[in-house]
Amino acid sequence: MNLKEAIKILKKSLKEKQPTTFGSRWVQMEAPSAYRYIWKYIRTENNDVNWDRVTLRLDRKFQKRWTSNRRRSLKEYENQEEVDLILLKHRSKLYTLLVPNNPKEERDQEKIIVALVRISQKGNILAQQELIKWLKFIVDEWIDRRWQIYRWKGYTDELEERMRGCIRLYKYTGTFLGYLFKTLEYSARGMAPLVKYSLDDTVYDGGETKINFVIHDQETI
Repeated sequence: MNLKEAIKILKKSLKEKQPTTFGSRWVQMEAPSAYRYIWKYIRTENNDVNWDRVTLRLDRKFQKRWTSNRRRSLKEYENQEEVDLILLKHRSKLYTLLVPNNPKEERDQEKIIVALVRISQKGNILAQQELIKWLKFIVDEWIDRRWQIYRWKGYTDELEERMRGCIRLYKYTGTFLGYLFKTLEYSARGMAPLVKYSLDDTVYDGGETKINFVIHDQETI
């Protein structure tokens, strides 16, 4: 068996049973052969079962029904080794955290970020700190380029707290960066800008103005 075959078995069980919610225990009971393969071979850098690789391949309606076994109240801890295992495995692709140049690099970026998210959700505050460091670079670029969230400029403490909330609450539907962007977009609508902003402001060393990105974004909607 391989992952493709395991997913096929799982999809068949989901289609037949149509659970309103399901998790690893459900998979173990209703698709045991797929579960055994996933449990043995689909592992994270820190040897947890990598359910993200599984749910990513499911239909979106079933992604939304997935429930993890994560406890609501976690004891925080510090473990740099867990963080280093992720960074070491992806060391040749860390540049994608800042400058992904194509869809494949965007997927690599998301893979690294989600790996850090999952360790953070276990309670590792060092993983959260590492992730926040990278997310700040990403979000700062969004604020400069994307009119939907420009109002966040200047709200440094509130922005970091919102990032922590997204890390804590992210589940298994869609990308983490997509979830973070939408969260910031919705919450920005009622915010008063702290920094004077003009669509004529330049970005990227004066090569473009913000109005260019507003027009581009509206054209793609």
